[in-house]
Amino acid sequence: MEMKKRISLELRNKSPAEVAELVLDNCRSVDGEIEGLNESYKELEFLSMANVELKSLSKLPKLPKLRKLELSDNSISGGLDVLTDRCPNITYLNLSGNKIKDLSTVEALANLKNLKCLDLFNCEITNLEDYRENIFQRLSQITYLDGFDQEDNEAPDSEEDVEDEEFEYDDSDEEPGSLSSEDDVDDEGASDLGEEEEEEEEEEVGLSYLMKEEIRDEEDDDDYVEDGAEIKEEEEEGEEHEAADQGEKRKREPEDEGDEDED
Repeated sequence: MEMKKRISLELRNKSPAEVAELVLDNCRSVDGEIEGLNESYKELEFLSMANVELKSLSKLPKLPKLRKLELSDNSISGGLDVLTDRCPNITYLNLSGNKIKDLSTVEALANLKNLKCLDLFNCEITNLEDYRENIFQRLSQITYLDGFDQEDNEAPDSEEDVEDEEFEYDDSDEEPGSLSSEDDVDDEGASDLGEEEEEEEEEEVGLSYLMKEEIRDEEDDDDYVEDGAEIKEEEEEGEEHEAADQGEKRKREPEDEGDEDED
């Protein structure tokens, strides 16, 4: 598919001024030139033209808000100076897999003051002696070359992370008495543990109280049983006394009758 037709498809019923991201990978350029792009894409921030058979950037329009430009796997060998005028705010530039051979070709990027990440992987220039040292010397504004900085630290996954690194500050700059996020987490953990301990203590107190109440109830039941037994014994003794009294009475009645007969 030709680049111009691919652009019209990528618009998806939007006007060029509404497009912030445009991916044209694997389409075909005409005679190695960019076509279909113009200055009406003034809000464009990300443009990818990987593997589109590009040979020149001469027809690249002015894109003042462009920050990330992907040009990998093309046939670009020079003419990088147009980027300074057309895309002055680029922070990330991928030229890997192109036909860049000389340091002088790359020196044209020195005026891209916002450039932080440059990728020249798989270009012939990478075979030069002291390649990395020379690039960092000529392009002092860049932080990462081919995915690594001068100390061989790997670049973050995204451009935003690179920018965030510019604004990192030391933890020692915190105001006295201020709490770090770790301290906050520790405090929250301690408060949670305190609450759990209080809940456990309350549960223990509640259980001990219930156990005491049960013991008291059992003692009361025992007292009730003992009292009932004593009452029952007293009743039985009273019945025995009554029976004995009735027996005495019955015994006396015949005797009294005998005495009366003698009289």
